[in-house]
Formats: sequence, structure tokens, C-alpha cells
Amino acid sequence: MEKLGFIGMGNMGGALADGTIRAGVIDKEQVYAFAPHQDRLKERARRIGFHPVAALHDLVEICDTLVMACKPHQIEEVLSEIGDQLKGKALLSIAAGWDFARYDRHLSSRVRIQCIMPNTPAMVGEGVFLLEETHSLEDEEREAVIRMLSAIGMVQELPSAQMGIGGAITGCGPAFVDLLMEAYADAAVKYGVRREVAYALVAKTVLGAAKLQLATGEHPGVLKDQVTSPGGTTIRGVAALEEHGLRSACIKSIDVIME
Repeated sequence: MEKLGFIGMGNMGGALADGTIRAGVIDKEQVYAFAPHQDRLKERARRIGFHPVAALHDLVEICDTLVMACKPHQIEEVLSEIGDQLKGKALLSIAAGWDFARYDRHLSSRVRIQCIMPNTPAMVGEGVFLLEETHSLEDEEREAVIRMLSAIGMVQELPSAQMGIGGAITGCGPAFVDLLMEAYADAAVKYGVRREVAYALVAKTVLGAAKLQLATGEHPGVLKDQVTSPGGTTIRGVAALEEHGLRSACIKSIDVIME
């Protein structure tokens, strides 16, 4: 991709642009973005380093690869405005609820489409990117997309039917983990630990536990068992979590999204 253009530049678009530029995957001079709120766009452009563009049509004219990063409910209006102009270009969509089949109903077959579900940890190079297996990119384009995303996180292909549940886990999951971190930090503060220290202790514990599971490939239950000595403090805490329905609450948080 010679020039990458973002249609919309909110938190997720900003995370992607910032992450790929920081990782050196693409030069900031090759990155462009349009958003209707020009003041905010220019401020983000100043911070990240991309080129702000004043008109959507100009962005599509400049760039060979576009990232649909606006709100999902805005996409039909955007496509009605620039659909014909997208012919011959590659469109990468990071919008929830929009899969290949839905874009295919709105766009010419000459538009090459890849739907991606990202998450916000991409800002620090720890993102998870779900790629819909059904796509129409050329082989070299898809390889370039995978290289770009791999530089700032994990890339996982999923069948179209699993993109919803995958996105619920990886897209909503950071908020759920943040809630758990806040709760455990509150517990530390309750017993006298300073707030900033509590957050650091909890965040590093979560990071370490996640890295250990990824590095070893062990079942989380096995890693839990390694910490829970017979009659010890950890098993009492585990029993309290089970008593108050932690597992059930976690599963239910996904159920309500998927309903």
C-alpha cells in the first residue's frame, strides 16, 4: 500500500494509525485521514504525524488503500457518497457489524474488501486483530495487511460466522479486564496502598499472567493450580470468586452482547 487513508479518526482509527507509524510499518508521510470534526482531526494529526484531509472525496482520490474507521451507523451514508470512487481500491473495514457480505451488497465487485476487528491495545503494540476469512484482497495486499497488523499485535483469521463472538471477546474484553483491574486496585486501596501503586501492581500482575499463559501454552486452570497451595490464601480467594459467580458473570457478559 503506497498511501493509507482513514475514513474517520476516532480512538480506534487513532490507535491503528499511531501504532503502525510508531512500529515503522508505514511512514507517516504515507498516512492520510478525513474526519468531519476538522479541529480534532488536526490536533490528532499533529500528535501522530499523519496528513489531515479536508474533504472525503479528496482522501479517496489520494489513497489507494482506505480504512473505514467511522461509526458503523455512518457507513451507509459514506458509501452512498464515495461508493463509485472506491472502484479499483482496497477497503479495510474496522467497523463492528459490517462483514464482507454486507459490504458486497453495497459496493461494486471492483472494490477489494477486508473486514478486520481490532482492539485498543494496538496503541501499545499489543492489539488483537481478527481478519474475516472471506475477503477480496489480492494476495500481496492481504500479506501486506497481515504484516502491518502483526507489527502491533496478534493476527487471527476467523470464519465470517465467528467474527461476532471473536469481536465480543477481543473488542469488549479490554473494558472487562479494566473493570477487574479497577476492582482489585480498590481492594488494595482499602488496605492502605496508594492508588497509583495499586493500579501499577494490578496491571503488571495481569500482564504477567497473560504473558505466562501465552509463553507456556498451559491451560489457565493448570497455571491457577500452580499458585493455589492446599489450605493456602489463594485457594480461599478462588473459592470466594466461585461463590460469587465470577465465571457465570464473565460468560453472561458475552451472552448479553451476542443476544
